[in-house]
Amino acid sequence: MSNLSNKNIFVTGATGLVGSHLVEKLLELKPNKIICLCRSKDPSSLFYLNQTDSQVVSVYGDLKDKERIFDLVSKYEINYIFHVAAQPIVPTALINPYETLNTNIMGTVNVLEAARLSPCIQGVVVASSDKAYGKDCLMAKESHSLAGDHPYDVSKSCTDLISQTYAKTYNLPVAISRFGNIYGAGDLNFNRIIPGIMKAVAENSVLKIRSNGQFKRDYVYVKDVVDGYICLAENIDKIKGEAFNFSSGQNYSVINLIEKISEITNVKVKYEIVNNQVNEIPEQSLNFEKAENMLGWKSKFNFDQGMLETFEWYKNHLSK
Repeated sequence: MSNLSNKNIFVTGATGLVGSHLVEKLLELKPNKIICLCRSKDPSSLFYLNQTDSQVVSVYGDLKDKERIFDLVSKYEINYIFHVAAQPIVPTALINPYETLNTNIMGTVNVLEAARLSPCIQGVVVASSDKAYGKDCLMAKESHSLAGDHPYDVSKSCTDLISQTYAKTYNLPVAISRFGNIYGAGDLNFNRIIPGIMKAVAENSVLKIRSNGQFKRDYVYVKDVVDGYICLAENIDKIKGEAFNFSSGQNYSVINLIEKISEITNVKVKYEIVNNQVNEIPEQSLNFEKAENMLGWKSKFNFDQGMLETFEWYKNHLSK
């Protein structure tokens, strides 16, 4: 039996891509209760489309509201927290850095403070990112320095370091995840490359590529991501204070990615290079041997399999 069974679990960012899939998987583990923090209700979110909300306690609030977060963690006697909420959109971070930094940094502080002050907490899993490494991120190991310089990247470097601080200073049982680019059914942020590709295919429109098309990233399927989060929580006693890279080894440039998706789906993707992106990281990849060796975690989905499932969801969703 999982140590998450019969426990009270708090999930931030539950209505987002990762959060929606995570809550569905957590429900299979038969927890006592899942409390999902929602900032607003978007009926097109997978969380609502799949009626996941009917199986959990949905609570409304903002990460930046310290009193609200502590009230929820204490009121529901939360045992485990999955903190996956963030302002995740890089162009938005450029336009509105204050909101991004406030949400991602102080929002994390508020979650960790609530955990520190609660006598019921047994584990906290915090979502960092490969972006926390900054521009020097080629097969980065967890020991690599955190050096974000873009507003979003800095917010994730800070999230990561603050989580480590609470583990070391207060002995809080925190584990940190650093994932590559996550994709899968339910991602409605269409300025991300894979949702953007799916939307262009559905509309038979031309995809505008903000970069020069040569930037490289690791891509990891959302179901593998969820397995990684649960793996961290289930091993929290032996890994508290540690950070882990999770990825699939599937690394593509934007142009290669488009070609690969066209090949898998048998649909031609039309695109145009705009090349107006600023302060972008040219190439990123992660070494994830630590997760394999210490947690026994490994990506279960190859890119073709994950992408076909993703493509089928968008094809159905965008045709409605």
